[in-house]
Amino acid sequence: MNVPRVNLLGFDRAGLEQYLAGFGEKPFRARILLRWIHKRGETRFEDMTDLSKSLRARLADEAEIRPPEVVERRDAGDGVSKWSVAVAGGNAVETVLIPDRGRNTLCISSQAGCALDCAFCATGKQGFDGNLTPAEIAGQVWLAVRELERRGDERGLTNVVFMGMGEPLLNFDASVAVANLLMDDLAYGLSKRRVTISTAGVVPKIRSLTDHTDCALAVSLHAADDALRDWLVPLNRRYPLAELIDACRAYLSHVGERRSVTFEYALMKGVNDSLSHAAALAGLLRNLRCKINLIPFNPFPDADFERPDASAITAFQTCLLNAGYTATLRATRGDEIAAACGQLTGAVRDRTNRRARYIARLRQPPVSAPAELPAR
Repeated sequence: MNVPRVNLLGFDRAGLEQYLAGFGEKPFRARILLRWIHKRGETRFEDMTDLSKSLRARLADEAEIRPPEVVERRDAGDGVSKWSVAVAGGNAVETVLIPDRGRNTLCISSQAGCALDCAFCATGKQGFDGNLTPAEIAGQVWLAVRELERRGDERGLTNVVFMGMGEPLLNFDASVAVANLLMDDLAYGLSKRRVTISTAGVVPKIRSLTDHTDCALAVSLHAADDALRDWLVPLNRRYPLAELIDACRAYLSHVGERRSVTFEYALMKGVNDSLSHAAALAGLLRNLRCKINLIPFNPFPDADFERPDASAITAFQTCLLNAGYTATLRATRGDEIAAACGQLTGAVRDRTNRRARYIARLRQPPVSAPAELPAR
């Protein structure tokens, strides 16, 4: 009977120390192994010459360093690259590398599909098949770093955002382990401000986040009142805005006065882009240390929404700036290859049947915002 090998790619330092302790090895061996895997990109234990021959032989017998296979690659004219990588269950998830002046930002996925069903996101329409393993998440980073090395890009990888497919806080243990790995100086050595976990608002996990990691937090908000957010982000029905904002305040109370929460707000024409919506957003976030990242809606096939006019986007941003907020406008990148925010799909074996329901609904009349919503 063949026993599956342990893939060490997703082990953080504590995980490697615990694994090697089972061999009777001391913690410093884990530190050596961590550097070989992530800083040097080595996958062959026999080439890790500062580990003992006996340890290398045992690792070769019981473990592996196996990054996910890239099954498709697309490159956009603006420099953005998107990879589709194979994961368990016959699924494939998408990873996006975004070069931008002095930075290289990688957007990684944490689930095959998404357990949520936000109305404006293509990923949710694919349905859901399960969580990725730490190795499958960290493997996306490992692949990107090796790609940048091949390109001779001296900047290396500067930022990682858990903003790809899936809800990271519904795959909490794996996402946190990888976030900590990214910030470990023996692995990728990224600043805690340059590793960001984004959530649609899983309140209990936001509250426990600081017990496990000190990476940055972003919240996918998109509405400042519960009626509208219930429609756009159905998770809001379980964790309404008052609870979400309170959890964000609790997070800020633990991370220090110089830290803030980033609130992501996708602007959709005639839905959440008016000046009254901007004023409501300013009121909701009052006295909260935060930044607001405005994202013009990125269309996908058969979407129910449209991008606002440039004048409406500018007016919305100006309202927030005048209210004293830092409000940035995310540049649309990679949309020609469906790599922009909200456009990732991959290939998902949907065990929720959500994809079939979505296709059936496309044959029905267009969906409108709930009639009881306040006038916009």
